[in-house]
Amino acid sequence: MSITDVRGLRELLPEGRVFDDPDVLAAHSRDRATFCPAGTPAALVRARDTGDVAAVLRWAHAHRVPVVPQGARSGLSGAANALDGCVLLSLEKMDAILDIDVDEQLAVVQPGVVNGVLAAAVAEKGLFYPPDPGSRSISTIGGNVSTNAGGMCCVKYGVTGDFVRGLEVVLADGRVMRTGRRTAKGVAGYDLTRLMVGAEGTLGVVTEVTVALRPASAQPLTAVAFFPRVADSARTVSGYLAEGHRPSVLEFMDASSVAAVQQIVDLGFPDGMAAMLLVQSDRGDEAPADLAAFEKVAHARGAAEVVVSDSAAEGEMLMQARRLVGDAHEKLGKALLIDDVCVPRRHLVDLVDGMERIAEENRVQVLCSGHAGDGNMHPVVAFDDSDAEETERAQRAFDAIMQLGLDLGGTITGEHGVGQLKRAWLGRELDEAGLWASRAIKDALDPHHILNPTRVLP
Repeated sequence: MSITDVRGLRELLPEGRVFDDPDVLAAHSRDRATFCPAGTPAALVRARDTGDVAAVLRWAHAHRVPVVPQGARSGLSGAANALDGCVLLSLEKMDAILDIDVDEQLAVVQPGVVNGVLAAAVAEKGLFYPPDPGSRSISTIGGNVSTNAGGMCCVKYGVTGDFVRGLEVVLADGRVMRTGRRTAKGVAGYDLTRLMVGAEGTLGVVTEVTVALRPASAQPLTAVAFFPRVADSARTVSGYLAEGHRPSVLEFMDASSVAAVQQIVDLGFPDGMAAMLLVQSDRGDEAPADLAAFEKVAHARGAAEVVVSDSAAEGEMLMQARRLVGDAHEKLGKALLIDDVCVPRRHLVDLVDGMERIAEENRVQVLCSGHAGDGNMHPVVAFDDSDAEETERAQRAFDAIMQLGLDLGGTITGEHGVGQLKRAWLGRELDEAGLWASRAIKDALDPHHILNPTRVLP
């Protein structure tokens, strides 16, 4: 796109929407998937309303210019990274909470609303928005919708898509479409809402989201269990849930992740442990019994120590420690390949055993934490990217972990999305008919392939 084209785009939008300063463009050119390439964009548009988004897409559709939608750029798959000559379409300024309906228990928000801000706003009205990705303090609802983000409460409450009632979406040619409804039930026509959730900006740009809410839950009770063997922690997860328990949180951290977090905050955890499980129950008076059952199952499967928190503050400190894992990994001073495999819970033991074998075979460090309660683990390959041979081994380990996940009946991504990082792997997970259907949908909704091209579909 030439400078003349940028000026033409400026003429369509109110003043202060279009930016082409090289430093500004560079600052917005990538998400947190540092291993994915990023091109040089031609312009950044900071949209303020649906009209801005529609104008950009009508223009881009007519001129065949690629558009990369962006939220907070907290993603981990490269889906928000710039392409050469593209328009970066930032939705961060569309950050209004439009409605909180207490009677209907729903909220209507613009895509730039930060997850934690929405959660706090509805909590003031006695309501609860459960999806809580680890990045909830910075990630936006629009980004959460685009990747169908999960989080630590998924084991009981589900992922973002389970709470999306309806959307306003701008299609590739600039037309505005509304999907879904505010009602709790509705099956009229194809489920276009579900189609857009998790599409990573390749089928349309979300400009408004209607989400379901829950009544506020009871203050959770928290426990941690420490294991001398990683496999025993995985067996505890399967055993506890098989008894019919449904904790609100059931998280895993390996020893390396615990040690990394301890460099940020001293948690006083015991030495010599290979793994930790963190569990919460928000069932009020039933919570002590839930955690007593967890303690029994954990000890039966080899836990060295189980500690039940006696205060809400201590429980929140433990949860914050789990949320610090990503930051702690980044402070290791190494390049990171962050994986996101999800397997049936009965295969968690096979997954963790396999990851240890893969790390040993490829002579790289693999750290792991994750949402053990739903089988979604986040292995991280840490390596020296100045060493070409070690980088190659790291990539082999990363790929081997994804293949292991598929071999165990799982998926290459549970919540981070495909983006650029795993695009080549999608063809291995989907069958031929599934790929054909996916490509047909893309061709129908975005015939010129301007929306986040070279993302998701191989």
